[in-house]
Amino acid sequence: MSQLHSGDSALMQELGDFPDDDLQVEKVDRECRTVCHSVPEDGVELDPHVRDCVKSYTQPWIVVTRSCHIWILFSLFICSHPCLSAPLPQVKSPSLAALSDDCGRTLTSSDFNLRCLTPDPRVEGLLSFSGHEELDRLNEEARQRNRHPELFALCPMADEEDAVEIRPIPDCPKEHSGERILIRCQAIKYMFEIDIEPLFATMALYDLKEKKKISENFYCDLNNEHLARAAIFSITYPSPDIYLVIKLEKVLQQGEITACADPYMTLRECDSAKIKDKLDKLRGQAETFCYRLGRYRMPFAWAMVNVMEVISTAAASMDMPDSDSLKGVAPHPNYEKVRKIHDLYTSFDIRTVHFCQEGDRLSDEDLLKFLADFKKTSRIKTIPGSIKLDMSPIHDTPQACLSTELIPLVPVAEKNVRPVKEVLEFPSSEVYVPHNIYRNLLYIYPQRLNFVNRLTSARNISIKIQFMSGEDPTSSMPVIFGKSSGPEFVKEVYTSVTYHNKSPDFYEEVKIALPARLTEKHHLLFTFYHISCQHKQNQSGSCENLIGYSWLPMQHNDRLQAGQFCLPIVLDRLPTNYSLHLPEVKHKLPPQGHPVKWMESHKGLFDLEIQAVSSVHTQDNHLERFFTLCHALEGGATFPLRVGDEKIPENKLEHELKLSIISLSSSSLDPLVSFLHLVLDKLFTLIMQPMLIAGQTANLAQIAFESVVSIVNSLHNSQELSRDQQGRNSLLATYLYWVFCLPDPPKENHNSSTGSIMASVESRFSTMGRATAATVGSMLLQSRIRSSSNPDIPAPHTSVEDTEVQNIFLAKMFLLFFNLLFSQQFHEELALQMVVSTGVCRENSYKYAWFFFELLVKSMAQHVSQLDKQHVPRRSRFSDRFKDDITTIVSVVTAEIGTILVKQQKEVEQAEKVNISLAFFLYDLLSLMDRGFVFQLVKNYCNQMSAKSVSMPTLITMRLEFLRILCSHEHYLNLSIFFSSPASAPASPCPSISSQSSGSCSFQEQQRFLALFELSHDFKQQHYLTGLLLTELSAALDMESEGKAINAVYSLLCSHDLDQRCMKPEIRAKMAALYLPLVGIIIDSTNYLDFTGTNKSGGPEDDLENVPPINQSVAMAIAGNPFNTLGRNVLVSMQGKSVATLPADTSRNLLVCFLWVMKNAERSLIQRWTVDMPPSQLQKLLELLTICISCFEYRSTDKVSAQALQKSQQAKMQLEEALLKGAGARGEMMKRVGAGMDKTLGYGDNRRWRKDLTQWRQTNDRQDKTKAELDQEALISGNLATESNLIVLNLLETIVQAVPLADCKDSVVGGVLKVLLHSLTCNQSTTFLCHTFSTLRALVVKFGDLLFEEEAEQCADLCQKVLQYCSSPVDENRSEACATLYLIMRYSYSNNFSRVKMQVTMSLASLVGKSSDFQEEHLRRSLRTILAYAEEDTEMQNTQLPSQVNELLKNLNSILSDTVKMREFQEDPEMLMDLMYRIAKGYQTSPDLRLTWLQNMAEKHNNRKCYTESAMCLVHAAALVAEYLSMLEDHKYLPVGSVTFQNISPNVLEESAVSDDILSPDEDGVCSGRYFTESGLVGLLEQAAELFSSGGLYEAVNEVYKIIVPILEAHRDFRKLGLTHNKLQKLICRSSEWEFFLLLLTD
Repeated sequence: MSQLHSGDSALMQELGDFPDDDLQVEKVDRECRTVCHSVPEDGVELDPHVRDCVKSYTQPWIVVTRSCHIWILFSLFICSHPCLSAPLPQVKSPSLAALSDDCGRTLTSSDFNLRCLTPDPRVEGLLSFSGHEELDRLNEEARQRNRHPELFALCPMADEEDAVEIRPIPDCPKEHSGERILIRCQAIKYMFEIDIEPLFATMALYDLKEKKKISENFYCDLNNEHLARAAIFSITYPSPDIYLVIKLEKVLQQGEITACADPYMTLRECDSAKIKDKLDKLRGQAETFCYRLGRYRMPFAWAMVNVMEVISTAAASMDMPDSDSLKGVAPHPNYEKVRKIHDLYTSFDIRTVHFCQEGDRLSDEDLLKFLADFKKTSRIKTIPGSIKLDMSPIHDTPQACLSTELIPLVPVAEKNVRPVKEVLEFPSSEVYVPHNIYRNLLYIYPQRLNFVNRLTSARNISIKIQFMSGEDPTSSMPVIFGKSSGPEFVKEVYTSVTYHNKSPDFYEEVKIALPARLTEKHHLLFTFYHISCQHKQNQSGSCENLIGYSWLPMQHNDRLQAGQFCLPIVLDRLPTNYSLHLPEVKHKLPPQGHPVKWMESHKGLFDLEIQAVSSVHTQDNHLERFFTLCHALEGGATFPLRVGDEKIPENKLEHELKLSIISLSSSSLDPLVSFLHLVLDKLFTLIMQPMLIAGQTANLAQIAFESVVSIVNSLHNSQELSRDQQGRNSLLATYLYWVFCLPDPPKENHNSSTGSIMASVESRFSTMGRATAATVGSMLLQSRIRSSSNPDIPAPHTSVEDTEVQNIFLAKMFLLFFNLLFSQQFHEELALQMVVSTGVCRENSYKYAWFFFELLVKSMAQHVSQLDKQHVPRRSRFSDRFKDDITTIVSVVTAEIGTILVKQQKEVEQAEKVNISLAFFLYDLLSLMDRGFVFQLVKNYCNQMSAKSVSMPTLITMRLEFLRILCSHEHYLNLSIFFSSPASAPASPCPSISSQSSGSCSFQEQQRFLALFELSHDFKQQHYLTGLLLTELSAALDMESEGKAINAVYSLLCSHDLDQRCMKPEIRAKMAALYLPLVGIIIDSTNYLDFTGTNKSGGPEDDLENVPPINQSVAMAIAGNPFNTLGRNVLVSMQGKSVATLPADTSRNLLVCFLWVMKNAERSLIQRWTVDMPPSQLQKLLELLTICISCFEYRSTDKVSAQALQKSQQAKMQLEEALLKGAGARGEMMKRVGAGMDKTLGYGDNRRWRKDLTQWRQTNDRQDKTKAELDQEALISGNLATESNLIVLNLLETIVQAVPLADCKDSVVGGVLKVLLHSLTCNQSTTFLCHTFSTLRALVVKFGDLLFEEEAEQCADLCQKVLQYCSSPVDENRSEACATLYLIMRYSYSNNFSRVKMQVTMSLASLVGKSSDFQEEHLRRSLRTILAYAEEDTEMQNTQLPSQVNELLKNLNSILSDTVKMREFQEDPEMLMDLMYRIAKGYQTSPDLRLTWLQNMAEKHNNRKCYTESAMCLVHAAALVAEYLSMLEDHKYLPVGSVTFQNISPNVLEESAVSDDILSPDEDGVCSGRYFTESGLVGLLEQAAELFSSGGLYEAVNEVYKIIVPILEAHRDFRKLGLTHNKLQKLICRSSEWEFFLLLLTD
C-alpha cells in the first residue's frame, strides 16, 4: 500500500479499505417468542446433559458478518428492483394519438402558400457560439443533463440460474410451527334448547387419513365468562381429512349416557306447567350431583368440524414451505369460493351434535371409526342443538397468548383480557427440525381397564393419576397441567366415569411437566376407585371405594420410559420400595413383610400409552449412550459407569466411547436431527480436545471426524430433508451460520503449577506428532521478560520477591496463552483430519466439502477475532503447517472435480457443486488469510483445471463459475485496481491525465495506449482476477460456450454500477479502466453478435431492394461489412455454413457491458485510443456502435402497450380455450375460475428483475399483463434505449473531436456520419433525436467542406433523413430537423449549395414517392420554418442565401403539389402510375430527379407484383445512367447510351433526349448520386434482371445480362461472373422447358 498515490489511497478508502476486522464475530440474541426463555425450575441441580441442552437453547447465536458485505449485497439485489437509486425520467416520444391526428386530412390549393403558414418554434442559440470548442461544450452539457447515472438499473438481470455468487443465508433456527388456526368457542351457555347443568368441552384435531390424533387437548369451560375459550392450533400437513372434534362432558350422575341425554332430546323450553316442573326437577338433581360428585365427569356427547376450507385457504394464500413439508395437500373443490378467507374472519356454526350411544365405544379408535362412518353416511343419532365456533387463519401472535407450557407470549396484553392458548401439535408425519427451546412434557393416555372377572362391585371406575417423587403419600408433585376451570398445575387428576361398566375405555389426556432432573424414585401412581353415584344412608362421607393400585417408574436403566404398557394391579396396599421396580416383573420385588395381593395373579389389566415431547430426553439408544459417555469424560462420574444394562469400567471407557461415536450414524433420523446441534458440538469438542482417560491421553479426533463425515453424508442422502439451490443441506447450513461456536478449552485447575500445565499441553499435542506447546510457551514467556527496546539485552536482575511475583504473572499469562492456543487449534485439527482421511471418509468429506469449508472459515474467523490485530500481521495469523494443509485440500478438491467428470459423467452436477463450494472457500479466505497466499491457491486451481479443459469443455463453465464467485468479493475492486505489486495485483494501467493529453508521443507510448485495450500478459499479471475472467470470456467466445462467461461479466459490472461506494466519477473511471481489454474482446467479436431483430437499415441499399426480413448478411452489409468475412472459426467459414452468432439476449448483455465501459471510462483516454487506433480497428469500432444502435432501438410506449396488450389477451384467450376443451381437472378448474379472473392485477410494487416479480422475466412467463405493467415495461425499455444511444453519441463525439489529430480525417468523419445516419433510420426517442441533430449540426459546422465534397453520397442520405424528420408529427423532432437542414444550406452556400439543393430536391421526390403515410402539412410547416431561419439570419442577409433558399422551398412546395394529386388516385393504380409517369417526364432536364421518380414507379409496380413493368422502369433508369457515363468516359465495355437498350424495349430511346440539355454533368451537383457510376449501373441492371425473371420474361433477362457481362469482365469480377453464368444457365433451361411445354399444348 505504500506504493499507492495519494489520490488512489483516498479512493481506496472510499471503496472500503481492507479493515483488520473484515470479518466480525457477533453474538446475536435469540428471538424469544415468550416473555422469558423456557428453562427448568430454579434450585434444581441439573444433569450435565440437561445443562448442555439448556445452554444450547438459550445462548446467543454466533454469527460471522462482513463489515462491507452490505454493499455487495445491495449491488447484487438492487437490480431486482427498479431504479431504486433514481426515478425513471419520462423520455419524450411520439404517441399513437399524435401520429394519427392529421393522417386523414388532404390539403387544398389554399395551403400551397408557405407564408400563410405559422412556423414552428426555432431552436434557441442555433448560431450563438464563438467557436468549435464552445459548440462542443454546449452540446456536451446538454447531453449530460437528466442522464440516468446507472445503466444497469435499466437493464434486466442476467439469468438467475447463473447467479452462483449469491450464497443464500439460512433462516434463523426457530420453533417449528405449521399453518396456524385460531378457534374461538363463542357459545357461553344455552347451547341446547334447554339449560339444565354445566357442560365442559374438550377440543382436539384428528387426521382421519393417518388415523391419528394430531394435537393435544384444549379444555374449554363454557360456564365461566373469564376463562380461556380460544386456542391456536397448528397443522403442518394440511389434509382434507382433518377434523376438529369437540367432546362434551358433564358432572357424573346416576344413569347411562343415553338416559342422561334423553331430556335434551325430548324436552323443550315452553310455558307448559308440566314441562316446567320436570325441568326444575332435573335442575335440582343436577345441583345435587354437582355438590356431591363435582370432581368427577362422565362422557356426554361429541361434535366434529371438517376444517378443510380453512386449511386449503391458508395453504393457498400464504407462501407455502417446501414440498417436503407439505405432504398430503389436496385442493378443495370449492377453493375458488373461499380463496379470500385468508383476509377474513370466518365463522362456522355447528348445527348438529353427535353423541355416543354406547358407553363402551369411547376410545380414539372408536372415534376415528365414527368419523369414517360419518364421511360415508350421516345416519348417526344426534342431539338437537348448536355450538358456535369462529375459525380464522392467523399469522401474528395475538395478545394475551400463552404457550403450551403456559408461559406468556409476546406481545403481552396491556390489560386483563381472556387468554388465548397455543395447542401443541403432534404432526401426522415426522418434522425434521432441531430442538430450539427447552421443552420437557409427558402425555399419559389411559386406554382401557379390565375388571370383568372381579367379583366385587367395581362398575363406576375412575383412575386417580399422580406424579410421585417418592413413596410417601405427600410426595405427589404439582406438575400435572390443570384444566381451564382449575389451577394451572395440580397434583392429581381423575378420569371420567362410564356408568356401570367393568371394562371401561378412556379417552383422557394427562399432560405433565417433567422435572429437569429425574431420579429413580420418580414414578407414576395410578389409584383405581369405584365411585358411588347414589348416596346410601349407611355410607360414609366419601364416595370413593378403593379397588387397587398400579405404578410405572419414570426411568428404566436411566432412560425415560415411553410407549405402550399393560400394567398389573395390586390390591389392598402397595409393596415396600415399589417405585424402584417395574410392576410387570413380579419376582424382582424385594421381600415384603406381608404378601402382595395381585389382581388375577399378576395379569396385565390396565392398558395405557405414554408419549414424551422432550428436547432433553433423546429416546434413542445410540444418542443416549454417546451423551452419557461424553459426560463421563468431563469428570464427576463414578466407575464402573452404568450405561443401560451395562457397567463400563474406566479402562474400557475409551473403547466404548469409540463404539458409541461410530454408531451415531445408525441413529434414527428423527432423534438425530432433533439433537443435531448438540451432537455436532460434542463431536467437535472431541476433535479439538484429546481426553485423559485412566491417566492416558485418548485421541478421539480421527474417529470423531469420521463420525461427522458420516452424519453429513446421511443427512445429505436423506430424501426427507431439504437442500438449497447450491445443494447444501439446510439443517447443516443453518447450524454452521447460526449455531457453531469454537469448543470451550479444557478447564484447568488454576492452582496447578506451570509445570503441570506444560505437561498437559504436551500431552494435548503429542497425539498428532506436532511440536509441543511447551517450546512455544517458553518462547512466549521469554519474549515477555526481554527488554522491549532491544531483544538482545537480557532482562535485569530481580530479587526473590520479584521472582515470585513474576512467576504468578507468568502463570496467568501462560493460561491466557493456553486458551488462545486451544482456540486456534480447532481449524488446524480439522484441516489436518481432512488431509489425512482415507477411504470412504475422504471421499465423502470432499464430496460435501462445502460443510467443512464453511466450518473452517467460521472457526478461523473466531480465531482471528481473538487476536491482537495491531501486532499480528495478516501473514502471521495462521501457521505454515496450516497453510500447507489448506494448499493440499484445495489441490485435492480440484483434482476430485476432474476425476468426477472423467470417470462419472452422471455426477457433473455434483462436480459443479463442489466447484462452487471451493470458490466460496477461497472467497472467504481472502478476508482472513494473506491474499498473496490465496491468489497462489487460485493460480494452482486454474493450472489444474486448464490441463483438462481441452478434452472437457464443461470445465470452462466451472472455471467461470469459480471466478464469478471470487470476483463478487466486496474488496474485489481494491484487489484488482489499487495493488501495484505484480505479484498480487498492480495499480491501474491507466496513465495520468497529463500523459494522455500529450500531443506528441513515441511509437512505444502509442503501443502502450493501444495495449490498454488488449488482454495482454502484463494486464493479466497486474490485474489477476480480472485477467482470469476476461481470459475465460475470450476463450468461451471462441469455443461457443459464451453464455455463462458473458453473464458473469454482465453480473460483475452490474454490481459495480449499482455499488453505492462507486458513485464518484473518478472511482467509476478507475473501474472502467480495469475493463478496457473487454472493449477489445467485444470489438473482435462483432461478427458474433445477433442483431437480426432490427427492421431498419442504415444505408441507401434500401432503395435498391425492399425485402422485409433482413438476414444476417444484409445486416452486416448495412453495418459496413458487406462480404461478411468474419466468423466464429475458420472451419465454419470454409465450409460455407452460416456464422454461429450469439443468442440475442447474450449479445445484448455483451453490448451493455461495452456501453458501460465507454460511459465511465476517462474521456481523454478514449480520445487518445481512437487517435492511435489503426483505421481497420476504428472501422470495427464504428461497426460495433452501429450494432449497438440497432440492438437498443426505441419502442414507443403507446405502440408497445397496445400491441403487447392485444397479443397477451389473445394468447390468454387461446390458452383458456385449449384448457376448456380438455377434459378432466384442468377444464373444470378453468370453468370455475373464469368468473374470478376478470379482475386484472394492478401495478403494485416496482420490482422488475426477479423471476416472479419482474417485467422482463414475465414477458416469457406471463401472458396476461395489464396495461399499466406494459406501460411501465415500455417506459423502462425507452429509458434504456435512450441512455444506450446517448452513450454511443458521446463516443462518436469523442471520436470526432480527435479527428484533427488523426491521419485519415475523411474516413473518420464519413464513418461517424454513417453511424449517425443509421441512428436516424432506427426508431429513437425525441430526447435522443434532439442530441443527435445537435451533433449533426456540429459536424456540419466543423467539417462542412469535407462532408459536401468527399462524402457526397452520405450527404445525400443526410438530407433525406433530415427531410424525413421535417415531416414528423412531433413538434420537437420537426424543429430540430428544420434547424439542421437550414444549417446544412447555410454552410454549403459558399461552394456546394447547388449540390445540396439537388440532393434535397431528390430526397423530397423520393420521400413523397415511396411513403404511403406521408403528411405534407407537417413538411410544409417545416419549409415555412426554414424560410423563417433564412429571413432571421442577420449575418446572411447581405448574401443571396435567403433568395436561393426561398427558390428552393418553392420548388419543394411544387413537388408537394404533385403529391396532393397523387393522393387523389391512391385507390386507382393505373391513374396513379400515369401521374407518376408524367411527373417523371417533366424532370427530363433533371436526371437525378427523373431517376428518383423512375425508381419510385418501379417500387410501386413491385408492390403490386407487376414485375415486368417494374423491371422496365429500372431499364429506363439504367439507360439514363448509361447516357451520363457515355458522356464522361469512352470505354468499350460500357453501353453506348440508351441505344444499347433498344433490344429490351424501343421506348428506352427517349432517355437519349436528356443528354442534349446537359453540357457539364459534373457541375452544380448534377448526376452526382451513387447510381451514376458503373457499380450503380450494374446494380440497376441486376435488379431489373431479377424482376424480369420473376415476371417470366426470360428473353429480356438474356439481353440485360449481355450488357452486364462486359462490365464484369472488364473489372475481373470472377465471382459475379460465375453467378451470372449460373443464373443464365438456369434461365435457359427453364426457357427450354417452357417452350417444350407450349409445343405439347399446340400439338
